[in-house]
Amino acid sequence: MTDEQERPRLVDDVGTLRALAHPVRLALIEQLTLRGPLTATEASELVGESPSSCSFHLRQLAKHGFVEETGEGTGRRRPWRMTRLGLSLDPDEGDPATRRAGAEVARLLRSAQLARYDRWRATRATWAEDWRRASIDDEYLYWLTAEELDALHEELAERLLAFRRERLADPGARPAGAVPVELLLFAYPMEEER
Repeated sequence: MTDEQERPRLVDDVGTLRALAHPVRLALIEQLTLRGPLTATEASELVGESPSSCSFHLRQLAKHGFVEETGEGTGRRRPWRMTRLGLSLDPDEGDPATRRAGAEVARLLRSAQLARYDRWRATRATWAEDWRRASIDDEYLYWLTAEELDALHEELAERLLAFRRERLADPGARPAGAVPVELLLFAYPMEEER
């Protein structure tokens, strides 16, 4: 993948946001990102939908440039892959319809992510000690300006992209024992704007 393909795609038009605002489509994006190319049948087993439903949703995602066929296979054995890794949303931008669609996509994404976090918390004791010790459940409080927070975000994004570049795109670059790790980073003012 090129540097541009490795950066999150900014999604800011209402049509594309509405296309994303579906739990099955977001689940397909997640599985294709985690596992690489999948057929509709393979994806159906992972997301709990029928192959025909997955095929329909993959075609919808392709219309909006999120996925593409790999060019391999025929018929139902055609694998699909992501065209870019990651999404970037600004649910506060655009007209009211765009803002509503962006807010719904953000809500669906965060809901799924927080459900995975809750599942981790519930099953944490079943994981090996090294994973329990390495997991992060921290909170930090800073006094920052908007400019400082923006700079911190850029610095963290560059550092985090370094791991992603080689290991997400190339499964052979993953060390033995590596598993997918989700890192959620929220930063927001704690008080109402003054």
